[in-house]
Amino acid sequence: MEEELIQKVKDNARQNFRDGLNCSESVFKAIIDAGMIDISPEAVRLATGFGGGMGLAGHNCGALVAAVMAVGGAHGRSNPLEGDFSQRVDRLYGNPGLYRFFNQIPHEFRQVVGEIDCKEINRDYPVWQDKDRFRNCMKIVVSAAEMAARYILKGQTEGYIQPFGENVAGKQ
Repeated sequence: MEEELIQKVKDNARQNFRDGLNCSESVFKAIIDAGMIDISPEAVRLATGFGGGMGLAGHNCGALVAAVMAVGGAHGRSNPLEGDFSQRVDRLYGNPGLYRFFNQIPHEFRQVVGEIDCKEINRDYPVWQDKDRFRNCMKIVVSAAEMAARYILKGQTEGYIQPFGENVAGKQ
């Protein structure tokens, strides 16, 4: 059942990208349309600006950003002000803690794709409209959608106890 759901997400993402959605919209809409997060379909507008590494600026890959957004749709804090200050902070940094879980996504993405920035991912395609660039980005879109689906399921089964990967806070 899970593999069928993941395949549906991948097929949705591929078709979305073929239909002219940008990388970020393609991934986020694929997760919404598969019913993996209970978010209005109009929320895909939140993903629009992340295509091309934030409006073609070449920063974080829009497919990666959308994967993180989608996982957040399932596992993010719906009421971040709940509890007192220390409880709020512990929900992020603690063990279990949400940052342990979300920290895994960009590290896995880099292992699969090789880079996380759109500019670096596409450095071998000086012409943006290059068909080979489009094909490469489609593979990345499909991979990011699959990754998002797997992380949504992983959070439901494992919770948020993963070890931290490299991080700016020096957390272990």
